[in-house]
Amino acid sequence: MSETQKNPLAESFNALSLIRFAFPSMVMMLFMGLYTIVDTIFVARFVDTNALSSINIVCPVINLIVGLGTMLATGGSAVVAKKMGNGNTEEARSNFTLIVVAGAVIGLLITAAGIFFLDEIIWGLGASEILFPYCRDYLTTQLIFAAFNMMQVLYQNLFVTAGKPTLGLVLAVLAGIANIVFDYVFIILLQMGIKGAAIGTGIGYMIPSIIGTIFFLMKRSELHFCKPDMDASVLLKSCSNGASEMVSQCSAAVTTFLFNVTMMKLLGEDGVAAITVLIYSQFLLTTLYIGFSMGTAPVVSYNYGSGNVKQLKKTVRSCSCFIVGISIFVFLFSLLGGESIAKVFAENNRNVFEITKNGFSIFSFSFMFSGCNIFSSALFTALSNGKASAAISFLRTFGFITVFLLALPRFLEVTGVWLAVPLAELLTLMLTIYLLCRHRKQYNYF
Repeated sequence: MSETQKNPLAESFNALSLIRFAFPSMVMMLFMGLYTIVDTIFVARFVDTNALSSINIVCPVINLIVGLGTMLATGGSAVVAKKMGNGNTEEARSNFTLIVVAGAVIGLLITAAGIFFLDEIIWGLGASEILFPYCRDYLTTQLIFAAFNMMQVLYQNLFVTAGKPTLGLVLAVLAGIANIVFDYVFIILLQMGIKGAAIGTGIGYMIPSIIGTIFFLMKRSELHFCKPDMDASVLLKSCSNGASEMVSQCSAAVTTFLFNVTMMKLLGEDGVAAITVLIYSQFLLTTLYIGFSMGTAPVVSYNYGSGNVKQLKKTVRSCSCFIVGISIFVFLFSLLGGESIAKVFAENNRNVFEITKNGFSIFSFSFMFSGCNIFSSALFTALSNGKASAAISFLRTFGFITVFLLALPRFLEVTGVWLAVPLAELLTLMLTIYLLCRHRKQYNYF
């Protein structure tokens, strides 16, 4: 059996085949975004906009869970894919198993700690008296499903590393459909309100988690479960290498908190509802960047590990062209379709609709720059340069945006809130270009 037959990552990719390989990850992330945003649509239209605001209030806790899972997944994927590229398959399997087990244990610990300190967490996140009961119902349920959330994040990345991106896509679609169906059942038919939305999301987490576990237990791919060596250095390396993704999610948690506090002060609960629409729309629209980066990162890691410089250059060049093209598309879609998106969420609340529509006219410019930043961060992670990746993620999701968010609303009020993200992405892009040029000779990707 040739290496190409044995491992799909060893294929000599051209631009079209690379996009085809990454396509399942892109669609998978798009469906993840859709079934995440479906919750907010159901809640906004069939509960009320205060319930919508409460989802964003507790969002930092969800960011933390996803951040931990993504850190282990992306950092661990780079470690595993590189060892597979070096031919150390048995060691790769052991590392893979250890990473998955660690993710499940961390999820259970989050459930226990979160429920014990539930009320303190909600008040600390800035909930008002009006929003507190909504927040409590939603967060309690999300915490119960924390381990499944961790597992599904891990498997989304590791299916690609195992050369099974299509399986990840199928499971993401199933999870998305299940979430939509259960949202309808729990929110509309059973009138369970925001708690029903959280249960529907939790069931969505369970589908890829359970089926993924069964798949890797059946040993139907080169990468599968085995008895792991309890090597703490593997977890430390995975966490260090995937630190940028954790930084990104933790930064999102803090900036979401700052957005909520600022908008609550300027416009009250309606302001928080409007920023919720923008943040969830941003997540949906950047899923193409994230999915493509996730899908191509193992290819980069494999070729870097195997020393195939020619294929590495070819891969990075094709990725860069695709990211530029898709960035222009997403920007135009957001700019021209912002009013329609606002109407989907806030048709029953004119004030929230107007605030959201005005926000899109400014916020949309962030999509011109964010794609290059997201891909470059993933590229450095794939090359095991966690520091460069973390620097990009930290500045675009926390450093610059926090400075702008604290400073601009003092002078520009709500307009300053909308400008914070585009300006942060633009400055980060300048750093990204510098880092790509600085490390060009070290990695030979150009």
